[in-house]
Amino acid sequence: MRTDDSPAPDPVTAAVPTATPATVAVTGVTGYVGGRLVPELLEAGYTVRALTRNPDRLAGRRWADDVEAVRVDVSDLDATRQALDGVDVAYYLVHSLGTGRTFEVRDRRNALTFARAAREAGVGRIVYLGGLYPDVPEGELSPHLSSRKEVEEILLASGVPTTVLRAAVILGSGSASFEMMRYLTERLPAMTTPRWVDNRIQPIAIRDVLRYLVGAAAMPADVSRGFDIGGPEIVTYREMMQRYAEVAGLPRRLIVGVPVLTPRLSSHWVGVVTPVPSGIARPLVESLQHEVVCLEDDIREYVPDPPHGRLDVTRALELALTRIHDGEVTTRWTSASVPGAPSDPLPTDPDWAGGSLYVDERSTVVEAPSEVLWQVIEEIGGQDGWYSWSLAWRMRGLLDRIVGGPGLRRGRRDEHRLRVDDALDFWRVEALEPGRRLLLRAEMRLPGLAWLELRVDESAAEMTDEDTTGPAPEEADGPHRTYFAQRALFYPHGLLGQAYWWSVAPFHGIVFGGMQRNVARAAEQRAAKQHDADSGA
Repeated sequence: MRTDDSPAPDPVTAAVPTATPATVAVTGVTGYVGGRLVPELLEAGYTVRALTRNPDRLAGRRWADDVEAVRVDVSDLDATRQALDGVDVAYYLVHSLGTGRTFEVRDRRNALTFARAAREAGVGRIVYLGGLYPDVPEGELSPHLSSRKEVEEILLASGVPTTVLRAAVILGSGSASFEMMRYLTERLPAMTTPRWVDNRIQPIAIRDVLRYLVGAAAMPADVSRGFDIGGPEIVTYREMMQRYAEVAGLPRRLIVGVPVLTPRLSSHWVGVVTPVPSGIARPLVESLQHEVVCLEDDIREYVPDPPHGRLDVTRALELALTRIHDGEVTTRWTSASVPGAPSDPLPTDPDWAGGSLYVDERSTVVEAPSEVLWQVIEEIGGQDGWYSWSLAWRMRGLLDRIVGGPGLRRGRRDEHRLRVDDALDFWRVEALEPGRRLLLRAEMRLPGLAWLELRVDESAAEMTDEDTTGPAPEEADGPHRTYFAQRALFYPHGLLGQAYWWSVAPFHGIVFGGMQRNVARAAEQRAAKQHDADSGA
């Protein structure tokens, strides 16, 4: 089972000695790198313990049944120590995103807690993936690179042998760095760019990052240090964009560097042009202010290169594009929540007393089998849109991007299938019962918390009066008629939240009512086509 951007000629597991520790713990398993690392560790023969704040977010991963999922927040010392009990190697893949100073405090606190917990639990080794930073005077590093460096120093001082891998730009289908570069190149045949496009960088393919991570678990006990990791080439960002244009079959891009674009302005510019919101783009942009190339290559003494060598930039781009075109992107940068996005679960108590909870509830009977209706629902968003007033959705997405939200450009990981924790435009899949229920949590900028729930039920006899505001349940009888219920929920924060709900309420009939009618119509049309095809056959 391959999850990285490569075929399988040079397996990641080739770097691992036969005598390997039995159990490894992985944090950040729902993130871009962590989600790809877990299957590689399993393939290498390790027993994997997945540490996550919400094990439900692992549902739908191919490897979910092959790991021990443990619910834990790494800021909780006792819980983390217990989760690490019996672990030989612990991977620390936790990073905070966002702006301001709070992320640095959070990163510092989490690293100190994890380091202490690992030491007290008797963990044999910590492995940390950090950022490649230049050798510059104190204070010249960006806040995010400074925080990565501080976390590195905390873990190395933990008393537990630690391997730190420092990487710059990671090239792989779905990575934020790749997506930022990809969309800038595809959408702008000519562009004015910051001066950093001419800084030298040393990109590395996600395949090689995973190989180093797996190999780091088997390092000798007396090795405790950081390693710079990179690909075989040093290029400029400008050259990398031109390489992408060539690989993608695009004309050569006209790129003009200008000195007036600050990191903040650059990140907003990236947020407008690409799907990557400014809150995530800013740390990426800031990391490019200096040249970031490997100052040493000692990692190869412990994790040798595969027979065919490390992937160069062109090959890494080719493999990433192949994965995208084949629809085989297993993890994306959207696996990480947008900085500042709400994460509170939907109140499930019918007598919930947390405050005002506004609900827009609609239902209808669809002349189509439940499996056909579910297909339409599961394909919602992304290129197919939201089956209602498209201008309103686009305007809401544009406003969200202006204030730093994800907008509609994140799209979806897979055109036909969803899984828990998938990003879906400016929503995220919070719960999924295949064939029955889809619950989306809003990650757009809102003065409150919002959810959208879509439910399918072919058995009207199971419906109750509480479940429907539309046709009576008995109207849904018949083998090819399906009950379709839809709820939009909003929990306002303060007076601003109240004002927001009532200002948009008049448009719900157009937006949510139109959505339900058009989803139903699309399901009926698809069912009719399938019936005609079956009849013709």
